[in-house]
Amino acid sequence: MSRIYKILSRAAWDEAVAQGRFDGAAIDLEDGYIHLSTGGQAQDTARLHFKDQAGLVLVALSADALGPALKWEPSRGGQLFPHLYGPLDPGLALDVRDIPLDPDGVPQLGLDG
Repeated sequence: MSRIYKILSRAAWDEAVAQGRFDGAAIDLEDGYIHLSTGGQAQDTARLHFKDQAGLVLVALSADALGPALKWEPSRGGQLFPHLYGPLDPGLALDVRDIPLDPDGVPQLGLDG
């Protein structure tokens, strides 16, 4: 099983759980898909896009469980990133954990890549 990840605020995740669906953060809605990352990409995503943001969670998902709405497309540096074209069912989360910030404000995901 290939794990992929979504970084978002705890408040947004809690709202998604209450509603039974996550339609995306502002950037997801603007781009037309939900941005996800592999384990090897997630720490750079956190550093580049979530610095100094407290109250974040890391949601682990099975790429296979997302079905045909998941597309692998080139993005940062030509790497293929997982993009979900449609809402995310919070019930598919394998794990949800709080993300601590290091002293420089960089989220520390604790993933091995």
